[in-house]
Amino acid sequence: MALQAGDVFGRYELVSWLGRGGMAETWRAQLVGDAGVTKPVLIKKVLPEYADDEAFISMFISEARISATLSHGNVAQVFDFGRVDGEYFLAMEFVDGQPLHRVLKRGMKSGLAALPVPVAVFIAMEMCRGLHYAHTRTNGSGKPLDIVHRDISPDNVLVGYEGQVKIVDFGIAKAQLLRGFKTAPGVVKGKYLFFSPEQARGEDVDARTDVWATGVVLYELLCGKLPVEGPPHVVMMRVGRGEIPAPKVLRPDLPKELNDIVMKALTPERDQRFESSHAFGDALAGFLYSNYPRFSAMTIANLLRVLFRGDLAQEGRELSVPGSFLDEMRVWREPTDPPAPAATRPVEHRLPRKVQAVQAPVTKPTEPRELEAAPGLSRRMIQGLTVGGLLTAGACVWLLLEPLSPPPTVVVPPAIPFRTPAPVAKQAPVVPAASEASLEPVGTPSAQERESIAVNEMVRYVHEASQKEQLEAAIDMASLCKEKYPGNPRCSDLLQIAIAKTADARTARQRGRSPDARTKGNAGRPLKATDLDAFTTVAEIQARVAALSLQGNTLGAIELAQTCLDRVPSAAECHRMLGVLYAKMLASEKSEHHYEQFLLFAPADHPRREGVMQILGSAGKGPRATLTPE
Repeated sequence: MALQAGDVFGRYELVSWLGRGGMAETWRAQLVGDAGVTKPVLIKKVLPEYADDEAFISMFISEARISATLSHGNVAQVFDFGRVDGEYFLAMEFVDGQPLHRVLKRGMKSGLAALPVPVAVFIAMEMCRGLHYAHTRTNGSGKPLDIVHRDISPDNVLVGYEGQVKIVDFGIAKAQLLRGFKTAPGVVKGKYLFFSPEQARGEDVDARTDVWATGVVLYELLCGKLPVEGPPHVVMMRVGRGEIPAPKVLRPDLPKELNDIVMKALTPERDQRFESSHAFGDALAGFLYSNYPRFSAMTIANLLRVLFRGDLAQEGRELSVPGSFLDEMRVWREPTDPPAPAATRPVEHRLPRKVQAVQAPVTKPTEPRELEAAPGLSRRMIQGLTVGGLLTAGACVWLLLEPLSPPPTVVVPPAIPFRTPAPVAKQAPVVPAASEASLEPVGTPSAQERESIAVNEMVRYVHEASQKEQLEAAIDMASLCKEKYPGNPRCSDLLQIAIAKTADARTARQRGRSPDARTKGNAGRPLKATDLDAFTTVAEIQARVAALSLQGNTLGAIELAQTCLDRVPSAAECHRMLGVLYAKMLASEKSEHHYEQFLLFAPADHPRREGVMQILGSAGKGPRATLTPE
């Protein structure tokens, strides 16, 4: 007969059913003692259908043996183990709170793009403390128990309404205890999305496997998504090759120091990771308390009380939250930069803030999209290019033919900080005049600038992934770019080029040649019409033209772009490629001609149309009304 709330289970009284997962179910219960004394506990009971599974029962008993030896503030403690009516169970500490995966999900539903930086870092830091305690446990003789959790994920981390962070479920840990129970190397267990590379390969593991998984959890808390997603074989393959985008790609406001900490934890070679959870936790603590010195567990408690206020109300509970925290929650919902550390130092970022040029004209010209999108160009440089005419503009705009080229890293001098470090007084940069409604705090990037920074990071990642032939990873990131910023033309171009490169690589492999060999043709020359497949798309040609241009082979790129035009004379993109390339060659008349032809054939809503019109206008060659194709 199935158990129900109110039933007596051994020494315990079942209060409510909590859930079922894997091969066990969990109940909230209470230990009933003498004189009416009760203690809340969590009962984890093996499901009846698995009671005869010797392998699972052995693992379950191992969990009891391991967990019973652990007593730490960041590990849920096991109080009891036994059998009731032939069914094994564990009685463990009841954490009054929520699983971490529910906290993240509820936070994102409430308007947070991900968890606030200090909250995510604090939770990961507490996880590290609990794991290090388990990793360094010894038996009565001082012999290491070699405990490795192996299943660290948000499901196995509980966060309490009082701010506690506790790890649960050491059921698949590898420990040499009692009868020497040991999970054989090669047996893949746990959640594959959090597998370390060595775990994905089925190799034996050590404490650094938990460092990796904690890094994945922190990544998800900071970015709102996992670093690698997909079916098991794809995830394991990409994790093993280290195809992981830096968290700063998805969250550009993330401080570089924290980005580097996360990526060190996610280094594929375990010898290059943090050597222990203690070292990982120390790095997180150093970042947290140098940037958020007053942060405490009460912030975690208040966050949960706000996010799960409805759930608490259904239980007839109301936990107080100070008004100051509600104000902080509203700030967290706004995408702003976190506070900088107290020490003054140059701040590294991908794109400089836009500053009004000296003696700028009263009527602000529309910036061409191609120039604006180019990473690393300041407003003053862009205006200089547009004033300088078509040759200069075209020579620089050619970079955008291949949006996969990595933007240069720019270090802003302390005199004009991107984020003003405390306690140095803020120095207001020169900014264009704006209405009161549009004014933003000094040092806070605008929405357009935040988008540019994010897109630049995504472009950089796709470029690097493509160079390493990590084509699936490149397509995933390009797809995310287009999904997150559907109106950004660079994201559309990025996805087309990533897809084209993938098709090119697959075709090359089918023919037994490398992509580079295919780009050069059979005789080491640029591709001609006879070298192209019948179904080669303009986007594929564009990708190869861009590759040749980046290699410095401008003449080869022009020849291939001309092939594109010969096949499809009305293709606007073929004309635009030639316009860009001839501008690079300083052939102004040819460049102007192809730009004008582009305007003739391109649809009115083409994302590059405005930029080309601006380039022609700046050269004194405004688009003519009566253009005819030749």
